[in-house]
Amino acid sequence: MGGASVYEQDLDKNDANFVALTPLTFLERAAAVWPDRIALIHGARRQSWAETFIRCRRLAAGLKARGIGTGDTVAMLAANTPELFEGHFGIPLAGAVLNAINTRLDAEAIAFILKHAEAKMLIVDREFSGVAKRALAMLDSAVPVFDIDDPTYAGGELIGQGLYEDLLAADLHPWTMPADEWQAITLNYTSGTTGNPKGVVYHHRGAYLNAVSNALSWNMGDGPVYLWTLPMFHCNGWCFPWTLAVTAGTSVCLRHVRVEPILEAIRTERVSHFCGAPIVLNMINNAPPALKEGITQPVKVMTAGAAPPAAVIAGMERMGWEVTHVYGLTEVYGPVTLCVWHDKWDGLTLDEKASLKARQGVRGPMLEAVMVADPMTLEPCPKDGRTMGEIFMRGNNVMKGYLKNPKATQECFQGGWFHTGDLAVWHADGYVEIKDRSKDIIISGGENISSIEVEDVLYRHPQVMEAAVVARPDDKWGETPCAFVDLKPDATVTEADIMAFCRDHMAHFKIPRTVVFGPLPKTSTGKIQKFMLRQRAKAL
Repeated sequence: MGGASVYEQDLDKNDANFVALTPLTFLERAAAVWPDRIALIHGARRQSWAETFIRCRRLAAGLKARGIGTGDTVAMLAANTPELFEGHFGIPLAGAVLNAINTRLDAEAIAFILKHAEAKMLIVDREFSGVAKRALAMLDSAVPVFDIDDPTYAGGELIGQGLYEDLLAADLHPWTMPADEWQAITLNYTSGTTGNPKGVVYHHRGAYLNAVSNALSWNMGDGPVYLWTLPMFHCNGWCFPWTLAVTAGTSVCLRHVRVEPILEAIRTERVSHFCGAPIVLNMINNAPPALKEGITQPVKVMTAGAAPPAAVIAGMERMGWEVTHVYGLTEVYGPVTLCVWHDKWDGLTLDEKASLKARQGVRGPMLEAVMVADPMTLEPCPKDGRTMGEIFMRGNNVMKGYLKNPKATQECFQGGWFHTGDLAVWHADGYVEIKDRSKDIIISGGENISSIEVEDVLYRHPQVMEAAVVARPDDKWGETPCAFVDLKPDATVTEADIMAFCRDHMAHFKIPRTVVFGPLPKTSTGKIQKFMLRQRAKAL
């Protein structure tokens, strides 16, 4: 029989039954249902959801009045303050695209981003006025600048033509949603460890779905109290500004990631959830017990970045804090896989639990598929926990692509899957475990050595605070593992001690041939900058 099915007749999409997905709707609902609930805490400032809704609409109206509209980029160089949170709603409400810039970048990188993104405005926090000024001086044409004048920060200068508050118009922008959910909502630049960073474009649909995915995978319920240790410029804070709107939660803002203010905020604001790189967890583990006193509520921690060493997770669990390990990339809106816990694992020892929790896990509720496969043929690897392949993903929470870079976009989507560049094994239970970035694998005498595996052993040493392992060029072996180790205060450990410890815990060919002591270079999100360590290892 030809013709359309009966289900295709007179059953068309219309305004009543089809609405483009956008996380902006979460803000309107939070304000309608919980107008008086506190949305934002920043120092002495307490701002309700009703006030936040109005301020975001005023921001959109102010942007419109200054000629900003659909498809225009508005850049923000800001700390985790209410203004950047509001930018996640007010800027897209005007039809524009938020580009939250990494605050640790140098002037050259910021200038490149402003130029590449064709920014129509820059909103900058006083703390970053120096670097912003230098970046703006490198541009061919002037970009209007507005200052965030935050009373909790002393220093810096006002470099703009007005204040952020001046942008908030007297009138409210009409509550209009994007006509198309495929419209860009934000732009995030990858940390370009080699060459220029790439601009990753997010759409409203993906932001909506990943925000809900966060709430589901972390059982956030209604009204969580969330501490901003993760930068909002990092994958839009893993989409948590939108997650906090859908859960009508409270954001506790934090300008600087230091252990005293973190623990103080967790205690005084009774924080229930926070995200942080393994480095942040390590900092808390090693904090003096006095700083942790008085924290009696359950605290849930979401961690990603490099695979967290099992010892770091075990330390958190000893404090009674529950760690969820997630994995993702800028290209997939932040976390999209997680190590889902099974009741049958409850009886295991703390260390056994920690090593299970260190895996990257299975796909989150909103990701369609994840697989470990041969990078050339896309043939899935056996689930034997041994065969190494690349991690591939597909789903609605994969980016639109790289801005003005069709070649890179095409390459990373080849074969209908997003290519992550991360190497992993697949376990029999379907859980993925990263073994390395493809560029971090050490090939010594033809043997593949996972730098993560060696780091895991180093973290078990009682006097090691942080460790990172990279390849050091070697005439005989091609490459050998080189360990960079930062010791705990008052530690008295030699290179020979570290090597002896490794010898007891791993195959001899994997033992670091060189150990360098001292602090490790890190990105703003606490990731250890291995490319800098590779340069150091080369120069040794």
